[in-house]
Amino acid sequence: METIKLELDEKKHGAFNLYVDGKKQGEMTISLKPDLLTVYHTGVEPEAEGKGYAKKLLEEMVTYVRANNLMVLPLCPYVHAQFKRHPDEYQDIWKK
Repeated sequence: METIKLELDEKKHGAFNLYVDGKKQGEMTISLKPDLLTVYHTGVEPEAEGKGYAKKLLEEMVTYVRANNLMVLPLCPYVHAQFKRHPDEYQDIWKK
């Protein structure tokens, strides 16, 4: 079973980390400001590719952003591509 945890340091830099049976299999690195979440990178371990984990990380991040009234600056190529591909789905949180 997979779990996603937001783990941040004291400067509000960190990641949404995806664990499968206690082993880290993916991450979405981010930084937080009072009204903005910046996404830098999304990555999944090679053995965990093709299981939809990047999409699960994206969904978790979007849920967090909406719950906390933040905007997203998608510097990560994966997140940016998803925002461009589905603009209606993300227009409320996309800081262009």
